Amino acid sequence: MELTSLNFENQKAIPGKFTCDGEDISPALQWKGAPDGTRSFALIADDPDAPDPANPKMTWVHWVLYNIPASITSLPEGGSVKGLPEGVLNGLNDWKRTGYGGPCPPVGSHRYFHKLYALNIMLPDLKNPTKKQLEKAMEGHILKKAELVGLYHR
Repeated sequence: MELTSLNFENQKAIPGKFTCDGEDISPALQWKGAPDGTRSFALIADDPDAPDPANPKMTWVHWVLYNIPASITSLPEGGSVKGLPEGVLNGLNDWKRTGYGGPCPPVGSHRYFHKLYALNIMLPDLKNPTKKQLEKAMEGHILKKAELVGLYHR
């Protein structure tokens, strides 16, 4: 399975438009190669370099989505605000809100991992789960995982 973006390449810079320094909208994402038996997808975007890449102390969660139907192969630019497919459910990011929160590092160059999971089930409504709660619900149901890493420096 492969996850890509029209807005940035793997291991390359995320344009400012998709950060707190710009419009803070989610980038376009698309994927292919989901395995047979995929019923839904989940997406987690996070930054393991927080707060300082020289001395990371936590992984900051930027976006949590789940129950993306298996028939969907992309999310549009700005899709966290409008344009999410019917039935897609949000989780909480580390700002304690749903939706996308773009890169906004206090210092240094950070890596932003966009992780797409192909699942063999549709999950129940988890009522705005955290990343940890979603990961627990996905246990034993992950068929495949794809990653796209973007970089941002302030």
